[in-house]
Amino acid sequence: MAIESWFPVGYSMPDGATCRRAVFGEAQWQIIKTDGAGTVLIVRSELMDRWKALGLIEVGVFNTFKFGPDTFHEISCGPSEIIAPVDQSNSPDSRNEAIAFAMALKATREIDPESPLQDAIYAEGLGRLLPIFSVSPRADDDVILGYWLTGGAQVSAKSFRRLNQMMSWITPSGLKDVVSAAGMTQLTKDAPRDDHFQDEAELEKIDSSKIECSCDDEVSSLESGVPFVLAGRPLLEDFFNEHVIDIVRNKERYAALGIGFPSAIVLHGPPGCGKTFAVEQLIEYLGWPSFQVDASSVASPFIHETSKKVAEVFDKAMVNAPSILVIDEMEAFLADRESGSGSSMHRVEEVAEFLRRIPEATKNEVLVVGMTNRVEMIDSAIMRRGRFDHVIQVDPATEVEVKALLDKLLAKLPCDKDIETGPLSRRLSGRPLSDVTFVIREGARLCARSGSNKIAQRFLVEALDSTPERTGSGTHRSIGFV
Repeated sequence: MAIESWFPVGYSMPDGATCRRAVFGEAQWQIIKTDGAGTVLIVRSELMDRWKALGLIEVGVFNTFKFGPDTFHEISCGPSEIIAPVDQSNSPDSRNEAIAFAMALKATREIDPESPLQDAIYAEGLGRLLPIFSVSPRADDDVILGYWLTGGAQVSAKSFRRLNQMMSWITPSGLKDVVSAAGMTQLTKDAPRDDHFQDEAELEKIDSSKIECSCDDEVSSLESGVPFVLAGRPLLEDFFNEHVIDIVRNKERYAALGIGFPSAIVLHGPPGCGKTFAVEQLIEYLGWPSFQVDASSVASPFIHETSKKVAEVFDKAMVNAPSILVIDEMEAFLADRESGSGSSMHRVEEVAEFLRRIPEATKNEVLVVGMTNRVEMIDSAIMRRGRFDHVIQVDPATEVEVKALLDKLLAKLPCDKDIETGPLSRRLSGRPLSDVTFVIREGARLCARSGSNKIAQRFLVEALDSTPERTGSGTHRSIGFV
């Protein structure tokens, strides 16, 4: 979606940079392209004051100027310098670039140990990650570093072996330097040590796939035996525990009975019912690299190009197995080939690519999870057992399920002790889970606007009152297995 720039094209900043188009932005900040392929970060005074109060920005670093009645603060950089949101940036191109980010993360934490950084702005020239204080779920620093290094995979930097497998452009020793530069836990004796090799050329000859590296505390929830919990979805939680997690955890026992890796899964249901949330929780629990097939990443108007991109995603997932591959909005790629919308030759080719790749991925320890709002549109060959063995219906949440989700979301945020989620869950019962997360976000926004540092019941009630219930959401039904 295009972002409406705060300033007209050609507007000149105080430092002489000339504005072009906005590429990223929210209510308190924007990043705008400038002439010469540079960028400029512009923030409003409210956000700038918070950065200064935390000690992240010194007075005079940003240029201050007026535009109309408002006051803004800006800093520009050239084309070789990065200013970008952490969650919307590409992976680094070199070891030095990766170390620069790691050092910025460490420097930021030395000044500000508390602010969430999962969607912060990385300003390479400042050597800082600048928090924007959104209410998105908080991520640990090791996950933030792994996300940046891989260009979007949900993998912890402490999971050295998995990270090393995904980053062919850097040596194990170089990756160790990056993790150390971020101040993460030191690697164990299994990690590559510089004194084991005469020089970097000798290190390059090592088959990185055979290096078993880990950090002292690298134990995923799966490996530790902690049960998988899915707040607000007890039946879906039971399904994942039985049909995915138990099979992975007891691989040898199932293999002896002829049962291999968990089969592919389809989650279907109305928009906002919690499909994406469930998959994200499963990815976090397993701790595997995740890959996604969606319209924004692989769709192309050119014949053969979409199939080629789909194949590349599957190949990457198999190289980094065990991993998870998520097919979002399945109907965009896998609509019935006999229907009017799916009769073109390129659509037949795309479906055929998935028909071939899904069983291959499962055999290579890739868990394939598809999501759709329109399961009736999916080609019958795709839905046949052997491709997707489990087709699961996810319906709007009950009152008990909504309360469980409310409690989990609020547990991550600063709240008054007297908050009661019962009345809220009764009113939200049967509505999309996206409404639940919106109420929390809107309540947090109202809290911040009022100047309070803790979410109170009145903010949540006000947020719910301003969120009209949508009609036609259907009756309460249990999760169903087709």
